[in-house]
Amino acid sequence: MSELEGRFSVLRNSANAAAAAAIEQHVRDAPDEALNRINVIDFAREHGVPVEKALDGFLHASRLGLFEMQWNILCPGCGGVLNSNATLQSVHQHDYMCSICARGYEPSLDEMVEVSFTVSPRVRKIAAHTPHQLPIWEYFRQMYWASALRMPSAAEFETLMHRMVLDWTELGPGEKGSMSVQLPPDAFVILFEPVAHAAVFIEVQGEATRERRELSTVFNRVQAPTGKHTLQPGPLRLALENRTDSRVLPVLFIANDDLHDMMGKRRNFLTAKRLLTHQTFRDLFGADTLAVDQRLKITNLTFVFTDLKASTELYERVGDLAAYDLVRAHFGVLGKVVAEQSGAVVKTIGDAVMATFPSSDRGMEAVLRMRESMRRLNDERGREDLLLKIGIHEGPCLAVTLNERLDYFGQTVNVASRVQGLATSQSIFATEPVIRYEPTAELLAREGLSPVPRRCSLKGISDELTVYEIA
Repeated sequence: MSELEGRFSVLRNSANAAAAAAIEQHVRDAPDEALNRINVIDFAREHGVPVEKALDGFLHASRLGLFEMQWNILCPGCGGVLNSNATLQSVHQHDYMCSICARGYEPSLDEMVEVSFTVSPRVRKIAAHTPHQLPIWEYFRQMYWASALRMPSAAEFETLMHRMVLDWTELGPGEKGSMSVQLPPDAFVILFEPVAHAAVFIEVQGEATRERRELSTVFNRVQAPTGKHTLQPGPLRLALENRTDSRVLPVLFIANDDLHDMMGKRRNFLTAKRLLTHQTFRDLFGADTLAVDQRLKITNLTFVFTDLKASTELYERVGDLAAYDLVRAHFGVLGKVVAEQSGAVVKTIGDAVMATFPSSDRGMEAVLRMRESMRRLNDERGREDLLLKIGIHEGPCLAVTLNERLDYFGQTVNVASRVQGLATSQSIFATEPVIRYEPTAELLAREGLSPVPRRCSLKGISDELTVYEIA
């Protein structure tokens, strides 16, 4: 058996059968571009596999060396890839500048950081492994706009480029070149270079002229040039110089409807937040996710805290060994429910569990199932020994590393923990943002549950909060 066959064999034993089969076939038969920056959400839909199962498969495949994970910083404005990283540890906290949008964006794990999968060059060599050799339009299609935008085929994309580009060129390291174009009237023109991330903006207005104007642009990685000029319609010569150590691909775009329409065709992508709240990812990669001093923003994450009521009395009543077995059984049940709802267990402390979910409806579905599972477990034993106290809250937080594991920090975490402290047996306590989230409200309505509001003071929290009890 070859090394590759051996890896596929391990994948079939560790991942969902349908997902593993789809991944194996994809690696063997898909065209090159389909193996670059694979969007797991699209892959799952195209192969008829549940997203969570497909994600499990790609995570196991990455652990086996079949794929490389990429953490791409996507511009919310134009959809371009501002930076691509082999690990989340390479993502920094300060703003990422987008030259084509002329603004900076602070990275957030639920809005700007995409996780994609590219086949390993040790498994199969594809063109995107050497991006500096890609033809210019394929570089734009496969590298710059490959992640956030829904790209047309290669032939369609090239036709589209010719409709919204005045001129383009390629300059090797140290090379000089030029473009000579006729500026159209009443246009906004952008000289954009995707490798060094440089842009020059030209507002075309006024009476047409026959005089040839000249502009000079130097591409330098130390500081990508960005500038704005107002010129009359007519002839223009752009003098270009590449002072970087790689080729550059300057393109002169007309900011017309074609360009805006293309940049508006967004697709859903696997966010870093969703991956961090996925149990398989935490199990396989959680220990080396963030650097010790790294702090990355998440604009909204759902936290669930649970604890066993009267666990001390349980140990006294049934003895340490029996109580320990019961607590382990309860952890197993909760962990299974969390994973089924696309969540992840962050940590356990004594008899308590802290878990995260990508949205509050997933978190609410999980806590309702947790409560029902505990009831079934108690029914099997004929005693109500395991009674959960549950709290759920959502909001912004920071992803951090604590005790060598991925963890979360911030007031949202504190509130979620305090809300759980309000709960009594069989009741779930949820904050107003959770209840007001429409999919959560619809879920509770389907379950015939009516949350009862109450104003509460939480320890360490200055303002009173409206907290809802779900009996």
